[in-house]
Amino acid sequence: MISSVNSASHAQPATKPAAQAVTQQPAPSKPQPVRTDTIQISAAALALKEAIENPVQTAKEATSGDAQARRLLAREAADKVV
Repeated sequence: MISSVNSASHAQPATKPAAQAVTQQPAPSKPQPVRTDTIQISAAALALKEAIENPVQTAKEATSGDAQARRLLAREAADKVV
């Protein structure tokens, strides 16, 4: 059997006092660390990269203090003399 609803009560939302609402502040959230991916290049790949490097790049690295580039330039200069 269906019955009708004669009266309904509505819930009143809870209200905060104005003074309490002003003093409460949200807690600062901690920043999430940025996730980064890292890769490792094998020694063979690094050797290949050095082998196909152009002479201008090698000279530039040698002037900035790269010992490997200095040795390569010295070896190339010795080969030209012979």
